[in-house]
Amino acid sequence: MTTVSLGMPRLPAAGVPDVRLPEDRPATGGLVDRFGRVATDLRVSLTDRCNLRCTYCMPAEGLPTLPKDSVMTREEIVRLVGIATRDLGVRQVRFTGGEPLLRRDLVEIVGECAALEHRPELSLTTNAVGLDSRAAALREAGLDRVNVSLDTLDPDTFATLARRPFLARTLAGIDAAAREFDLVKINAVLVRGVNLDHAAELLAWCLERGFELRFIEQMPLDADHAWDRAAMVTAAEVRDQLGTRFSLEPDEEPRDGAPAERFVVRDQTGERLGRVGIIASVTEPFCDDCRRTRLTAEGGVRDCLFAHTETDLLGPLRAGADDAVLADLWRTAMWAKQAGHGMDDTGSGTDLDAGFEQPERTMSAIGG
Repeated sequence: MTTVSLGMPRLPAAGVPDVRLPEDRPATGGLVDRFGRVATDLRVSLTDRCNLRCTYCMPAEGLPTLPKDSVMTREEIVRLVGIATRDLGVRQVRFTGGEPLLRRDLVEIVGECAALEHRPELSLTTNAVGLDSRAAALREAGLDRVNVSLDTLDPDTFATLARRPFLARTLAGIDAAAREFDLVKINAVLVRGVNLDHAAELLAWCLERGFELRFIEQMPLDADHAWDRAAMVTAAEVRDQLGTRFSLEPDEEPRDGAPAERFVVRDQTGERLGRVGIIASVTEPFCDDCRRTRLTAEGGVRDCLFAHTETDLLGPLRAGADDAVLADLWRTAMWAKQAGHGMDDTGSGTDLDAGFEQPERTMSAIGG
């Protein structure tokens, strides 16, 4: 018997939503929100697991990890990145965690994303433990640059902050990255009473090696919910610390949506040494020019690092949703993005602004 399609509409498969874009949303393919921002920078968390236990992120005993079958597979990651770059206007993709080096298929993920027709710039945020043995393969696969977390050069202080004596392994990973990549960025969090006075030394070390250092204000994304504004080292304090040894002046290049405010660094004679960045998410928020969208390791879209809601893409994908449905789910999620995260009140006291509530998910569970 011969069957002929009559062109009848098909009902969505079970688990595949019938997506309709909001009526007030502009007819654009990109990830636009109600405030005119367009997300072109995608952060993809590859795992919630980590081999460090940094005091500002995880408790000493660690956190429960996701079941393996709830984490996106390599094929699912590549498909969603492909939708983002082909249909949604994403131009930059950064792989995060947890610690992304714990994914055994990381090189394959990078290689397949680099082979996409609309190839994005690909970067990796890592603690570099184990990077020395994988940097060359990652570069060959198509990774463009690496961001490494390094809060201090002192072994004892590193062990205090990370709860692991892995400074030598991190430095070995950084050395390997420097051999393979033209640009290496270093991310540092300063903690009062622990490494605040290490700031200028760390900057000098980075400048000598051609790395771009970025100081990041400690954010209320810790597992213990013990973050305290009064104890947090602010961007203004970081500038003061660096000013004891260097001269900082605003960078001549536009910020262009980047989270870090960059400064040209000069020595006391005026000689230009390089650049440094400061990410002041709490005291000097940059929400009005945010261009980021995020995928958790479970395939959930987060429109903001501090969001309380997520839009599931992995469930519909596994239920058979086509690329058009997944793209519209993503567009709808980003259209609902709020104007800001609510941490704008920098008054005295330890409380956050009344409009802000700390997310239940920690940084390691969200992806930085």
